[in-house]
Amino acid sequence: MGAYIIRRLLLIIPTMFGIMAVSFAIIQFAPGGPVEQMIAQLTGTNVDATTRIGGGSSDFGVGQQGGGDGSSAGKYRGSQGLDPEFIKSLEKQFGFDKPWYTRFGTMMWNYLRFDFGDSYFRDVSVISLIKEKLPVSVSLGLWMTLISYGISIPLGIRKAVNDGSKFDVWSSSVIVIGYAIPGFLFAVILIVLFAGGSFFNWFPSRGLTSDNWEQLSLIGKVGDYFWHLVLPLVAMSLSAFATTTFLTKNSFLDEIKKQYVVTARAKGLTENQVLYGHVFRNAMLIIIAGFPGAFIGAFFTGSLLIETIFSLDGLGLLSFKSILDRDYPVVFANLYIFSLVGIIVGLISDLTYTWIDPRIDFESREV
Repeated sequence: MGAYIIRRLLLIIPTMFGIMAVSFAIIQFAPGGPVEQMIAQLTGTNVDATTRIGGGSSDFGVGQQGGGDGSSAGKYRGSQGLDPEFIKSLEKQFGFDKPWYTRFGTMMWNYLRFDFGDSYFRDVSVISLIKEKLPVSVSLGLWMTLISYGISIPLGIRKAVNDGSKFDVWSSSVIVIGYAIPGFLFAVILIVLFAGGSFFNWFPSRGLTSDNWEQLSLIGKVGDYFWHLVLPLVAMSLSAFATTTFLTKNSFLDEIKKQYVVTARAKGLTENQVLYGHVFRNAMLIIIAGFPGAFIGAFFTGSLLIETIFSLDGLGLLSFKSILDRDYPVVFANLYIFSLVGIIVGLISDLTYTWIDPRIDFESREV
């Protein structure tokens, strides 16, 4: 196992290099970069999302590789009439006066040392921004994952044991209906019903804590924190319940039908001994395999709309705004961190396989 862990750790380097290289290459063709954003602010023009996506030259584009000459102003939308030397100073400020390979190499070297630089449009370091937004994403991602798995796995096991029963049928109907409702739509429904929309005012509709949070006691702070999390977590967990529950049920049904289960029952073992002593460790492997994706998704993509609806300023919303604003240091730092965490969680998932089923030996397998 030690050799396998070392191989996986060594593979992190080329994997991260490939992810960042592909992303950096894509950015080369993205129109409307930071220099163009700054020009728009200085000239009072509005570079909206349509303009940025649909046209214009990229600050990371081919024209940048030469480092700029006397015609720098002509490369950017809205730059006509501006002093070319001023445009060159903007390029130098954002580091675009260097060839693309130099910028990429510098970025990767800094990222290896976890130096993510400063935001282009916020007077603060990228790591400070991430630390500021991290509590919201940790709260949503961690609790949503724990709640989802904590409810879905026992529910899936019970549905498998009672396959075809009334409980199985009506619970499946409820889960499918819940899965069909988009999370953001369900979030709006929850606000209307329970956050002072038109009916009850039982829960807050925005933020992670109340305005008087600092004045609350320790118990009061904990209660206020979870009080604010109720509606966002319910909205986020809705679709996650369906996927994990049915995956658990089908996995257990597949194992229950195997010969070793019949043999265990013939030896006189109780149903719980068969289910949790033999079936559980085999059936749970596929659930564990999907954990890294669910975990990372809960921290980022899955929380974007929920963060917006409930005014929760987390990493998902930060990354989305940074992409629109072409704040590349924030974009690449988030990509780097989430990719690295995903790879490490994947390794932990593999190690958990051996804990659940010691018969699995990764040493004998090629990475």
